[in-house]
Amino acid sequence: MNYRSAVIFGNAEKIEDPDEIMIGLKAVTDNIMPGRWDDARGPNEVELKQTDVFKLAIADCSAKVRTGPPGDDEEDYDLDVWAGVKPLTQVAGDLIPDHRLKAGVPVPDYVVS
Repeated sequence: MNYRSAVIFGNAEKIEDPDEIMIGLKAVTDNIMPGRWDDARGPNEVELKQTDVFKLAIADCSAKVRTGPPGDDEEDYDLDVWAGVKPLTQVAGDLIPDHRLKAGVPVPDYVVS
């Protein structure tokens, strides 16, 4: 089986400072969709109370990737069982606007690209 995995070791610390929380949320948001933070409404008080943000100083980490054809045992090739690789991909699909979006609101460039 092909796979990708990562293991990260360190001590996570819950962020309590409101300014630092906002910096963390902005960093995560802009990492996923650059420019979205400045374009969207920021979190309100209720949302902030429902959200925890943690920082992690990485002490050690490792990553593993396995690619290529199957590595079956020799006797498995005598079986009448299909073997091979079914590649999985993740692609962005067509945009689906919110059904309550006001007419005429343009799609930002950072969403299209």
